Amino acid sequence: MTGPSLAHRIRTEAHAVWFAVRDPRTPLLAKLVGLLVTAYALSPIDLIPDFIPVLGLVDDAILIPLGVWLFERLIPPALFAEHRARAEIETQRPVSWAGVLIVLAIWALIAWIIWGAIATSEYN
Repeated sequence: MTGPSLAHRIRTEAHAVWFAVRDPRTPLLAKLVGLLVTAYALSPIDLIPDFIPVLGLVDDAILIPLGVWLFERLIPPALFAEHRARAEIETQRPVSWAGVLIVLAIWALIAWIIWGAIATSEYN
């Protein structure tokens, strides 16, 4: 059995940074760096778009770990270890497909209501 994939490791580290940013024990400068790291990790906009083969993923594989590395040096090691352990547990949880379906159904219902309102307003 092999270890976790690079994508899983990056996702876990970004999650740990997010937990640490929300912790009141985290210094302000570290919170600012952490917010940048998590915003970039979650952002659909990258420096190099993901649709470019290989290069599109390289920026994520380099920039996010560098940001995590910097963030980790700005907070006490024990604090980040605590949040890293929590993030590891959180990323191991299975996806609730029932929850996904409920959210999709709600969005579909909202879209249907909006479409119905637009369609009836065009005929009036």
